[in-house]
Amino acid sequence: MLIIGPPGSGKGTQAQRISERLGVVTVSTGDIFRANVKGETPLGIEAKKYLDAGDFVPDSVTNKMVRDRLSEYDVENGFLLDGYPRTTAQVDYLDGILAKREEKLDLVLQLTADDEELVSRLLGRAKETGRSDDNETIIRHRLDLYHKQTEAVAARYAERGVLAQINGIGAIEVVSDLLMAAIVDVASAVR
Repeated sequence: MLIIGPPGSGKGTQAQRISERLGVVTVSTGDIFRANVKGETPLGIEAKKYLDAGDFVPDSVTNKMVRDRLSEYDVENGFLLDGYPRTTAQVDYLDGILAKREEKLDLVLQLTADDEELVSRLLGRAKETGRSDDNETIIRHRLDLYHKQTEAVAARYAERGVLAQINGIGAIEVVSDLLMAAIVDVASAVR
């Protein structure tokens, strides 16, 4: 599975909740990037330049990281991608990774939300957490990137018939229940 949505739509929170409910591993590029930045690894130093500017980390870095992560044993029985793929080129790369494993994505969950609500949410998060990549200029830039690049990812998965759109605004539990209902619908259709 994959969960996508604009910055601040609740992807990370919902990915964690889905992971706990279903017992699947969440593969979050954001978490991996932040851990590398904090650890000041070569990948983290490279990624920090892009993250601080609100830009996507280049595909060459991101693709290798995801490929390596998906080769680990704990994803053999399923996984939930959070934050990848963000571009159609990454979709193609992921298709190649999964084809080698004789797998494909069963479901793509897209959280939707109004941009102004997202800006407000992210500015609030910045005050709570002190994240350097959460100021209004960078937030709006990240939203622009999402609209220009990641919405094309959603369109690609919609063409494949595996996209479910869920409104990400509302109580966390309500959004979680809507996501789980979409997962149950797909599981029922597979049986």
